Amino acid sequence: MADRTVPARRPAPAPGALAAFTGFTGFTGFTARIEAATPAGRDRGVDALRALAVAGVVTGHWLITAWAPRPGGTVRVSSPLTYMPWLTPASWVLQTLAVFFFVGGYAAARSLRSAAGYRVWVRARMRRLLRPVGLPALVWAGVAAGLAVGGMPVGPIRSLVQPAAGPVWFLAVFAALTAATPLLRAAPLAVAGSAAAVVLAADAVRFGLGGPSWPGWVNVVAGWLVPYALGVAWAGGALTSRRVAAGMLAAGAAGTAALVTWFGYPASMVGVTGAKVSNLSPPTLAVVCFGVAQVGLALLVREPLARLMRRPRLWAAVALVNLSAMTVFLWHQTVLAAAALAALRLGGLPGLVEAPTGPAWLAHRLAWLPVLAALLTLVVPAVRAAGRLRGGRTAGGDGRIAVEDGGEADTRDGRPAEDGGEAGTRGGRPVEDGRAPGGSAVDLPGPGEPASGRSLRV
Repeated sequence: MADRTVPARRPAPAPGALAAFTGFTGFTGFTARIEAATPAGRDRGVDALRALAVAGVVTGHWLITAWAPRPGGTVRVSSPLTYMPWLTPASWVLQTLAVFFFVGGYAAARSLRSAAGYRVWVRARMRRLLRPVGLPALVWAGVAAGLAVGGMPVGPIRSLVQPAAGPVWFLAVFAALTAATPLLRAAPLAVAGSAAAVVLAADAVRFGLGGPSWPGWVNVVAGWLVPYALGVAWAGGALTSRRVAAGMLAAGAAGTAALVTWFGYPASMVGVTGAKVSNLSPPTLAVVCFGVAQVGLALLVREPLARLMRRPRLWAAVALVNLSAMTVFLWHQTVLAAAALAALRLGGLPGLVEAPTGPAWLAHRLAWLPVLAALLTLVVPAVRAAGRLRGGRTAGGDGRIAVEDGGEADTRDGRPAEDGGEAGTRGGRPVEDGRAPGGSAVDLPGPGEPASGRSLRV
């Protein structure tokens, strides 16, 4: 990597929401430092894909998660798609989980290439994946206990807690696939095809033969193994042709359309409350085909995104999302559920605790999105402070800001510092990897990795 000159360190920032979050006196200073400290060879297009996937998941959850009031001051889970099916195309844009798994498989395979050993590598990645789960789990256990003591029935408590706890299933599946990465590298395309065949067989048993529903839960792993294995294949040099990417987009879209049109699969790529079949719980063949189309599109737009990321302000925003991705992913539904709980105590508020029966609800919920986003930005430094209390790395005299939970591994380009990669700093001393003298560097997560424990040196 080429050396980059980094601007002189600035004085301590004045208090403020952005300063508290980034440690800089303003977005201009933040932009300059991010741009100067980013290694010249970093694939910004992949980071942009990951940021878009985060944004899609958060926005999608905030738009489709709804609670309708019930007698006695309680709630039930609802969905605007039940009452407004014309919103279904929004799920085609905002359901971006396949991109998560695709870029995650790519990052894991690249990281494993430079690892000193599998045990060290998998231990570091599991720590970064699983450690951040503890705090939100503790928070919601306390909330649930408090609501129960206050007399709320189990059903409404579950309605509030379940959406907030939903992101954990993703991490469980992602962790399992990460641990299996070495087994996938020999023939990842064959693995992806075999996993798709498993999904087809499970769906045939459930839907075609009238069998029990439990075989479908095999798809929780098999369905997401398809894009993950495609990411491993991409890291190994496959899927580089634009013709292949366009073919994946076309074939995946055609397969999804055929399954919806002629085989009775739901058109929505997210679950709909009260529907007999969900494309996500568990994943169906339709969502697998849709994921293949998303992977094809991601491959096609990566290079244009990389060019777009040469604009410093856009790149700084993407870097910020990548640095806080794990916090955002784990806490965004908690922010929404907490707002709904507060609204419930106030007797209900339009767009938060209100039956999502029409465009008025949608207008109200859209108006809440900036408020939810502002609340989420406050969560990041709060989680960082919690990590500090738990003994993690924190902002200190060297200007290091632990953006996430104080995890123990920095990475760059997906290579954890423990595993022999060229990334990170240890004890405040930069590893010699072409960064600017003095250690000023952006320790972004590897593309598709959770950002737990990543940090920003300023």
